[in-house]
Amino acid sequence: MSRKIYIEKAKWRTTLADIYHIWANKKQGITDKDFANGMRNFLQQLQDEGKMISFRITRCKLGFRSIQDLPEWHIMMEFDNMAQLEEAFTRVVPQQGELENKHVSFNKYVEDDIQHALYRDWPDAVNKAKLTDQQPQVKIKPIDPELEKRMKGSWTVEEIVESMKRSYPEIWKK
Repeated sequence: MSRKIYIEKAKWRTTLADIYHIWANKKQGITDKDFANGMRNFLQQLQDEGKMISFRITRCKLGFRSIQDLPEWHIMMEFDNMAQLEEAFTRVVPQQGELENKHVSFNKYVEDDIQHALYRDWPDAVNKAKLTDQQPQVKIKPIDPELEKRMKGSWTVEEIVESMKRSYPEIWKK
């Protein structure tokens, strides 16, 4: 296992990626081992299918965290680009077969306080060309109110991806 983590870290150092973060608490009655194994089985299948570069499952050490109510478990999933992230989501959406069984176990193990975020290595290829001390300020588009509403839980993954494609078409180019 340590060799694999070393390989993932080495790859992470040389590859720019989009990193999808999940913070979650496990449900009561689920053992730590069952939780970690359920997550690992689901995510490993996505990686084996080439739907993501790598993943890590981490746990807050000794309860040390300064962000109040930050869930105990942190899962990081690395993707080459937004297109690969969409492929992973699209692979999970049909809700069929062995992967769906693993995804169901993922969902049944986490509490409702699950949090998600998408980060990227920076500077990436888009920003690396002309880095200076003085960067022009980028005007951030306001989030579409309907997107914001659905991000809080009522949109499907497909609808979120489609809305993001419309709002930010430049990040979806391979």
